[in-house]
Amino acid sequence: MVIFFFIQAFVIPSGSMKNTLLVGDFLFVKKFSYGIPTPHIPWLEIPVLPDFNKDGHLIKAQGPQRGDIVVFRNPRNEKEHFVKRCVGTGGDRIIYANKTLYVRMHEGDEFMKEHYPNDLVALGGQIYVKEPYKQKGIHYDPKKDIESDILHFLSIGDFAMSPTYIKELGNHIGFSGGNAYVFDVPENEYFMMGDNRDYSYDSRFWGSVPYRLIVGKPWFVYFSWDKDKNVRWERIGRFV
Repeated sequence: MVIFFFIQAFVIPSGSMKNTLLVGDFLFVKKFSYGIPTPHIPWLEIPVLPDFNKDGHLIKAQGPQRGDIVVFRNPRNEKEHFVKRCVGTGGDRIIYANKTLYVRMHEGDEFMKEHYPNDLVALGGQIYVKEPYKQKGIHYDPKKDIESDILHFLSIGDFAMSPTYIKELGNHIGFSGGNAYVFDVPENEYFMMGDNRDYSYDSRFWGSVPYRLIVGKPWFVYFSWDKDKNVRWERIGRFV
């Protein structure tokens, strides 16, 4: 009963959240953080009950906030779980350019000036917060050129963000390293990105995540090993 409604174990299969979470981390996830999700049989991911409320939850609550690390179902394969950071909520505008994240928060200029006074930039006549979640200690690898992946998915019509020209960034559409992309987050949906974004398959590619796919929030690491199956004792018991 507990695993259906309150707590569930997950394993981190990819490095998109390094060093926040590492490949080989086994997590307990609080499934009650954003309401009580409709229960599924673990591993088989078969619903135990109908989706009575049509929002994926038996009991609805406030959804993820910007900055939260969230466990959710992959919008393109709902039997698969992802762990990413929420960087935008309904009504926000997201710009991604030159490996840099800009967020125009729906609360407006005064909110951004009050909470992010040192991170503001003007783009297209509007204020944005530059890199609000690039926290100290989170790993970014400049050696990976994700621009080529973006251009490929864009060329086949499989990229959620739209190309745009922003004068202040001096970008030129079609030239690697100078592209800018924009996405307006719909209401009751969430824009998710990996902290290790150069290796992250996330909302830039498949769009925002609706509330019905939100599962919960990582709680702590109950076991961890590296690719050679060596136990990482220092990570066991670490809260996320």
